[in-house]
Amino acid sequence: MKTRHKSQLPINTRPHRTSPLGNRASGPQPCTPQAGSVLIIVLWISLGLVSIALYFANSMTYELRASDNRVGGMAADQAVEGAARYVSYVLQNFATNGTVPDTNLFNTAAVSIGEARFWIVGRNPSDQKPATPTFGLVDEGAKLNLNTVNTNVLAYLPNMTTDFAQAILDWRGTNGSISLDYATQGYTAKNAPFETIDELRLVYGATMGLLAGEDVNRNGILDPNEKDLNSNGQMDPGLLDCVTVYTREPNFYADESSPTNVNTATESRLITCFKNCGVSSATAAATALYRSIHISPARLNTCSGTLDLAVRCRTAGLNSSDFARVAPCLTTSTNAYLRGRVNVNTATAPVLTALFMGLDIDESTASGAVQTLITYRDQNAGNLATVAWVIDALGNKNPVLTALVRGDFLTTHSYQFTADIAATGPFGRGYRRVKFIFDTSNGGPVLIYRQDLSRLGWALGEDARQSWIAKQTP
Repeated sequence: MKTRHKSQLPINTRPHRTSPLGNRASGPQPCTPQAGSVLIIVLWISLGLVSIALYFANSMTYELRASDNRVGGMAADQAVEGAARYVSYVLQNFATNGTVPDTNLFNTAAVSIGEARFWIVGRNPSDQKPATPTFGLVDEGAKLNLNTVNTNVLAYLPNMTTDFAQAILDWRGTNGSISLDYATQGYTAKNAPFETIDELRLVYGATMGLLAGEDVNRNGILDPNEKDLNSNGQMDPGLLDCVTVYTREPNFYADESSPTNVNTATESRLITCFKNCGVSSATAAATALYRSIHISPARLNTCSGTLDLAVRCRTAGLNSSDFARVAPCLTTSTNAYLRGRVNVNTATAPVLTALFMGLDIDESTASGAVQTLITYRDQNAGNLATVAWVIDALGNKNPVLTALVRGDFLTTHSYQFTADIAATGPFGRGYRRVKFIFDTSNGGPVLIYRQDLSRLGWALGEDARQSWIAKQTP
């Protein structure tokens, strides 16, 4: 048998490594350095790809939220516009002849427009300690007119100082009688009537504490983030809640004819007017009214205003029902518009108190009369058609009544209204707030002022936040 020489073995045959025991080695073979490097690179690439995926996923989440907010904002914007049209409809139908619309006749809170909702932020004229916002229209007639009120009345408004009251008159005065250093402010005094109440910010000495009081977001309540500066447990309003520049009542009818002026009408004209209005004992009452004005051919005791007219008609024998019939047919002025009168049916206590004290009534008497009036109107809501109810509430001998009949200060009609509209989009996103002021003195409602108040923050209170945001957010 032939044997091969070692050199004759096949060239691709290699000896196997054996264990010390002579057996062939088994188990995993050791990795080479090149294989380890490849593994590390693959892991880093995988980690990078995962990081990029997470980054883009997170970015898309934020973009989705931003898109939701933008959609919510657009929906809220449209809700505000829809609410303004709704308010115009309300004023067209429920604010005829100077009537303040009853909030029971229209919706004011959480009104749905698609998936959005709106609220009309209002004021409660009777409650000075509201815990939650009041919803409804704000009657501009319940405020004092900056362009007609004098310093005696201004001086008793909330937070007011004598210097600032004088500065207000200087700003609107045509002569600039007071020398104030507006040069340091970079502008000069206007020396013309106020066009908006926001012009008060330009008047020398104005501060936000004076203008807004404790109600920083101007919603009529003391919110948790607002400070009770005097620790009295209630929201103390600033000047902006008490003044306006818009009060104007038409002294003519829709056909542009004028009521009968009692100061210039003849006796026969008054008798005819009283008869046409269905007044009982028309001749005797009209004659008595005429003689109270025309004391003698050479002496007139002209009727100063509506409340003075009501007092004289009461003296002439007219009861409240008869006066309510004839009052729309009478006037005491020849002006086409009556400006600056305060609606005693809706005015707040600070406004009425300032008005009375400005007529040289002491604070105690003025405050007592205000509380009497507010209590009376709350209990006799259906008997407030004319200012004659003030006589019933105060009594003929009340010093406040005596002071009021010397001028034309009060009315029971309003023709300008503020709709402070706040809205949210779907799920409570996209909060918006815009203030609209409408004028109805020429017939239909006309939008005369618009201001964005979204910057002031949430104005709907905690109840609305919990009901329409916390519970509705997915």
